[in-house]
Amino acid sequence: MPKIDVLNIKGEKVDEINLSDNVFGIEVNEHAIYEVVKNHLANKRQGTQSAKTRAEVRGGGRKPWRQKGTGRARQGSTRSPQWIGGGVVFAPKPRDYSYTIPKKVRRLALKSILTSKVQNGELIVLDGISMETPKTKEFAGIMANLKLDKKALFVTAEKNENVVKSARNIVGVKTAIVGSMNVYDIVNHGTFVITREAVEKVEEVYE
Repeated sequence: MPKIDVLNIKGEKVDEINLSDNVFGIEVNEHAIYEVVKNHLANKRQGTQSAKTRAEVRGGGRKPWRQKGTGRARQGSTRSPQWIGGGVVFAPKPRDYSYTIPKKVRRLALKSILTSKVQNGELIVLDGISMETPKTKEFAGIMANLKLDKKALFVTAEKNENVVKSARNIVGVKTAIVGSMNVYDIVNHGTFVITREAVEKVEEVYE
């Protein structure tokens, strides 16, 4: 059972907690993480790319010159792909790139990345984080206390508007609640900062 320090917003150790082996101490499955990240990125694709085929471009109805006798290569249309202004071969069309993967794979991937964060020393547990008013400078001070100098994901049990507004102007920082955090965001941010209350909620949901 992994044991980890609990820090306050000043970066001081105030307690220790034992993390659940079923959530933060499993065997890391890198392939599951890869599949879930790939699915997340595919589902985000707009799929609006479009180009015209030779059947859709304007013009080209007349044969540009006779078939034989000119010394030039035979051509049937000025809108063939090799011509400037011609159509595109196998032109991309709007499509839906999204697909679903099994719930068990998604759960395995989340547990795997959480375990990986613990093993790599990239998980910080806070006893709590709250702000009376939105202040980016104050939030930056908290990050300095925690010695965070790279991308970080802050996860809380409940949404705190003041925390969200304070963090959103800092490059590389993102906030989320337990219900909205995902494998891609955890992978994409170097440090995973979570409150003690959120840890309990994660263990309750994914145990």
